[in-house]
Amino acid sequence: MEQTFRWFGETDTVKLSDIKQAGATGVVTALHHIKNGEIWEKEEILKVKNNIESSGLTWSFIESIPIHENIKLQTGDYLQRIANYKQSIKNVAECGIKNICYNFMPVLDWTRTHLYWKLNDGSTALRFDKVEMAVFECFIMKRQGIENSYTSDIIEKAKIRFSKMSSEEKQRLEDSILKGLPGTVDDLTIPIFKEMIAQYNGVSHQTLKANLSYFLNEVIPVAEENGVKMAIHPDDPPFDIMGLPRIIKSEKDLDDLVGFIDSPSNGITFCTGSLGANPENNLPKMIEKFGDKIHFLHLRNVKREADGSFYEDNHLDGSSDMYEIVKAVVTLENKRGVQIPMRPDHGHQMLNDLENDKAYAGYTAIGRLRGLAELRGLELGIKKSLF
Repeated sequence: MEQTFRWFGETDTVKLSDIKQAGATGVVTALHHIKNGEIWEKEEILKVKNNIESSGLTWSFIESIPIHENIKLQTGDYLQRIANYKQSIKNVAECGIKNICYNFMPVLDWTRTHLYWKLNDGSTALRFDKVEMAVFECFIMKRQGIENSYTSDIIEKAKIRFSKMSSEEKQRLEDSILKGLPGTVDDLTIPIFKEMIAQYNGVSHQTLKANLSYFLNEVIPVAEENGVKMAIHPDDPPFDIMGLPRIIKSEKDLDDLVGFIDSPSNGITFCTGSLGANPENNLPKMIEKFGDKIHFLHLRNVKREADGSFYEDNHLDGSSDMYEIVKAVVTLENKRGVQIPMRPDHGHQMLNDLENDKAYAGYTAIGRLRGLAELRGLELGIKKSLF
């Protein structure tokens, strides 16, 4: 696997020199200062590319060129937004960058109820707690139709938990859910969030999939013409939240995705954490099935709980068998004769990074360095045993 590291640009507390010392050769980043839906101009692309290359690294994958909400909804100026996206594809290709990760999640990117959930060893992890999500939807956001999203047992537990939460705990929960990463959405308020969600009233899974298909049939021919690979990221978590439809969460969804348009440019970011949070997904089998369509790997592990909650575990622990996953990847790479870019994802905040209050949760240096080292060793051991 090509070893890469996500970087959020000059404001990131993780520096390019840190990434190089970690042993990665590639950087995964984006033009985080460009507003969603605007054209990525070549001048701006080259500034970032030259900065990365001057540090002895390569810009392996763009993550992401975000999809504007108007495109997802097919409303307003969505045709102009699609035209902008096509031009951005052409521009990055002309700058020598040929890989783009994106997602089609409504309103929010990945969602967690805890950004700094304390583990037994003293480090912290990202966590999605089903009961606390119900607390937010039912008692903080006060969303209508909550009874269609949760069992009566979860709602009752949420009622009890909310009654015991301090004002600080309620604010922590709100901040965790509404906090945006660079290039996704800005930090949101409840009123603005409600307005954004209301746009999706009546939008079904089928409608959103149809809108994704339309978008891909517009942009994939441009990507293919310019030698660019598009790789969709699965929904995280892989189930509906806040009444919003999630459409890339299972093997069936990926079947639909690759069927929308037959092109080598229409592919997948195979995220073992997002897909692994769905207990119905057999990840090694899916790697084998979608092998030619997997352009990018996010390797992480989650520990699933019975009620649908999960937390980010150590990369080699958790509910998914990382040995079988990496073995499937190594076998795939050997068959295809390629190296697939991979990045360790959502590391724990640990050691000196526990004192770093400016880092993005899940993207501190040391936890991801640990994950990269573990994955690197696992891959080497598998290769030595297989070939």
